[in-house]
Amino acid sequence: MTVHIADAVSAYANAARATSPGMDAPTKPGDSFADLLRDVAAGAVEAGKHSDEIVAAGLDGKAGVAEVVTAVANAELTLQTVVALRDRVVEAYQEILRMPI
Repeated sequence: MTVHIADAVSAYANAARATSPGMDAPTKPGDSFADLLRDVAAGAVEAGKHSDEIVAAGLDGKAGVAEVVTAVANAELTLQTVVALRDRVVEAYQEILRMPI
């Protein structure tokens, strides 16, 4: 199964919106690919920070177990998506390097 980078970015943006309120990946036409990746990485960091805050609140007794589990699961999903995106970018770069000049 071949996954195109545009499909991966779109899937990440949809997953980001579904898992983390306030974490919107850019979908505006005209954004450069570097800007897109930078914003995706920033969104992933924000999701991680949000998860850390919920876990800390859970340790203090201010958040329920369900909230903590949901936050950790969302952070894990975000991390897996970013890693998959990174792997596809690296794979595409390696494929470009193998192209004959």
